[in-house]
Amino acid sequence: MRLLIIFPVLAVPVHADTLVAARTVRSQAILGQEDVRVVPGPTDGPLNDPAQVVGLETRVVLYAGRPIRPSDIGPPAVIDRNDLVTLRYRAGALAIIAEGRALNRAGLGDRVRVMNTSSRTTVTGKVLSDGSVEISVPHS
Repeated sequence: MRLLIIFPVLAVPVHADTLVAARTVRSQAILGQEDVRVVPGPTDGPLNDPAQVVGLETRVVLYAGRPIRPSDIGPPAVIDRNDLVTLRYRAGALAIIAEGRALNRAGLGDRVRVMNTSSRTTVTGKVLSDGSVEISVPHS
């Protein structure tokens, strides 16, 4: 016969440095060194170094003293809503280039919805470094 002993598990908060907003920062602002600070305390996320966020754009309002989450920030927008953009589609030897209108803001590497100005069709693509949008069609 085996004897099973169960010990209660105690939840202990982990204390580490946490990156917080030094002041209230509006949405769509580029973060600078003066906008963030590191405080000791229970950690709410993986961000603990100002170098991780300086130069990135806020996706939401950051409130003073509150931790900054990875989902709160992202690369600066390359495309604004209603911008005219170049749509690029390539499949083997076939290459199609068209003009579209951005339906939302997006940064480098983000996915953006774009309406083709000729066909009025809405497509989704990835923002490239030159500000164009690469359209990919799922394989069936």
